[in-house]
Amino acid sequence: MSDEFDFWKEFKSNKKGMIGLIIVLFFAVIAIFAPIISPYNPNTTNPALFLSPPSRLHYFGTDTLGQDLFSRDIYGAQISLIVGISAGAVAIVIGLLAGLISGYLGGAVDEVIMRIVDFFIVIPALVFMIIIAALLGPSLINVIMVIGLLSWAPTARIIRSMVLSIREWPFVESAKANNAGKIYIMFRHIFPNVTSVLYGNAMLAISAAIFTQAALVFLGVGNVTSISWGGIIRDAYTSGALTAGDFSFILPPGIFIFVLIFGFIMMGFATEEIMNPRLRTIKG
Repeated sequence: MSDEFDFWKEFKSNKKGMIGLIIVLFFAVIAIFAPIISPYNPNTTNPALFLSPPSRLHYFGTDTLGQDLFSRDIYGAQISLIVGISAGAVAIVIGLLAGLISGYLGGAVDEVIMRIVDFFIVIPALVFMIIIAALLGPSLINVIMVIGLLSWAPTARIIRSMVLSIREWPFVESAKANNAGKIYIMFRHIFPNVTSVLYGNAMLAISAAIFTQAALVFLGVGNVTSISWGGIIRDAYTSGALTAGDFSFILPPGIFIFVLIFGFIMMGFATEEIMNPRLRTIKG
């Protein structure tokens, strides 16, 4: 309990962390209470309101189907947070397991895992995601799994580099001398010492997943039937609203994507500063 309290105390005093937390909580509240905040049903169409400009009734105007863009932008926060957090969690879990196993066991196991990591780092991830998403289908679960399964390699490489050093520390050697099992040593002794980097990478993985989901939907291979910020930007592009100078169509979702990603990145920087003793020393 004291460790959690100390972390929260440090986090509250970190300006970057609090800015990021406020931004993320703001969008989380919007996503949760979207049915209450939204002035209209986002799927209600009205052909008579074709590309209406912003007004007191429709703050961001309407799209080609007469749907209220303000309502659709509010609901768009749901998909971004669901995909971002879920895909980020998949990437972090796989990267953590691969890094721990590769760094601790070494030898042929390390060689095989690192060659797989190199493959996933070298390939153009977005292009590969487009191909796989197109083959599997545009469902939300498929998009989450595709993003997560193709984004774990950087985390695995970072965790492995830390494990290579930690496995030589005296307390690990002592655990080996006491015949502790490999799995026990990896998760009981080594894992707690890599969390400082893991938490920061988790925030970056979520940020990358949010952007990737928006990009996939914009390119037409994501879940285009769900309301999302990437889908709104895609509609603005395909309808010609962007070339016509209707910036109220495209700017709000673009700004929301940028701000939400910025919030998670700020939380990642703050978490790593708090959890990493070297960064705390430099800051002090």
